[in-house]
Amino acid sequence: MPIPLRIAILGTGFLARTRARCWKRVHGGALEIIVAARDATKAAAFAREHGLAGGVSIDAALADPAVAVVDLCVPNSAHRPLTERAAAQKKHVLCTKPLAAFHGQGLAAEATAAEFTATSRTAMLRAAVDDGQAMVAACARAGVKLFYGENWIFSPSLQKAAALGASSRGVILEMRGHESHSGSHSPYAKEWRHTGGGSLLRLGAHPIGAMLWLKREEGLRLRSRPTVVTAVSGEVADLTRALGTAATEIATGWNGVENWGACVLHFDDGTRGLAWGSDNLLGGMQSHLTVLASDHRLECSLSPNDAVAAYAVRDGAFAGQYLQEKLAGQAGWSSPMVDEDWTSGHQQLVQAVANTLRSGVPFAADGELGVDVVRVVYSAYVSALEGRRVAILP
Repeated sequence: MPIPLRIAILGTGFLARTRARCWKRVHGGALEIIVAARDATKAAAFAREHGLAGGVSIDAALADPAVAVVDLCVPNSAHRPLTERAAAQKKHVLCTKPLAAFHGQGLAAEATAAEFTATSRTAMLRAAVDDGQAMVAACARAGVKLFYGENWIFSPSLQKAAALGASSRGVILEMRGHESHSGSHSPYAKEWRHTGGGSLLRLGAHPIGAMLWLKREEGLRLRSRPTVVTAVSGEVADLTRALGTAATEIATGWNGVENWGACVLHFDDGTRGLAWGSDNLLGGMQSHLTVLASDHRLECSLSPNDAVAAYAVRDGAFAGQYLQEKLAGQAGWSSPMVDEDWTSGHQQLVQAVANTLRSGVPFAADGELGVDVVRVVYSAYVSALEGRRVAILP
C-alpha cells in the first residue's frame, strides 16, 4: 500500500485554517496532514479541531523524515528562517505571499514603530529581496522545491483567462487588478514590524503576482522569453487620516503603513498593468482582474461572483450561514460564495503542490516569481516616497 504523502502545516492562524480545509480535500492519493506550532499543545488542539493526524512542535515537524513538504502559514518574518531549516532537512516548502518582507532587518530588536517608518525604502527593498533570494538559493542547493503560494494564479477565473489568452492571437496591452476589503482589525497588520507593509503588500501582491505570471507566460509563448517588469510607479496613503470624528466600520489605527496603495507596472514590451490594494471597501471582499488584449477582453471575478444571489429582510435570516469574507451582515442583497476556497484558488493551489510532488507535473508559481513580486512592491514603496518612476533592480 502506498505511503501517504505527509504534509506539515506550520501555524494555527487564519491561513492555517484555510489550508487545513483544502489539504483535506486533495485527491489522487493518500495524504497525512499534521500541524505544527511553537507550542505543541496549541498545535495538538488545532489538529483535533480540524480532524488532522496530529499536532507537534515546529522543531519536531522539521526533524520528521516522513514530512515531505511544509506549508508556511506563519508571520512574514519567519519565512526565510523556516524555509532554510526545512530545505536543510530536504523538505519542500510552500510559502504564502509575500515570499519575503521587511521586518526590521538591520534595526535593533527594540526599534520603535517610528524608526521602522523612517527606514529607507531602498533598504527595505534590498532586505526583502535578499531574503527572498536566500530562500530560493537554499531550496536550490538542497534539491527541493520552493512553491510560491499565490492563490490567484490557481483560481478558476485566472486559469480560464490564461487558457483563453493562449488560444487567441492577441497580446495583453493593459491589466487592472485589485483586492479590497474593510481592513484587518489585527494590530499586527498595522505596523511595518509585523507585516512589512500595508495594503499594497497584503492585498496588492495578489493582482501583481497574477499580472507578472500572465505576462511571463505570454512572453515565453510569443517571443521565447518572459515579459518582465522594468519599472514601477507607486502611490500609497493612509486614507483614514481624513476621517476625523466620523463614524466608520473600516479598520483604523494604521501605524506607519498604508491602507491604500497602487502601482503601475511598466513591462519590457511597452504594456502596462495597474494594481492596487485597499482597506476602505465595505460590503465584503472584492478580488478582480481585468485583462485588455489586442483582440479580446477578460473580466476575472474571484470575489464576489454571481453563482448565487441572496436577499434577506433582516440580519441573521440565514441562521448563521457563512456568506462571504468580510461581509458584516446578511440583510439586503448579497453574493454568497459557493466555495470560497475554490473560487479564490486555494484549493487548486494545494492540489497542484500534491500533483507536482507525486508525478512531477510543472508548478505554475515558483520562488523566482515570489521574489519578482517582492521587487515590484518594494520598488513601488521607493517610488511613492521619492515621487518618481523607479527602475527594477536585479
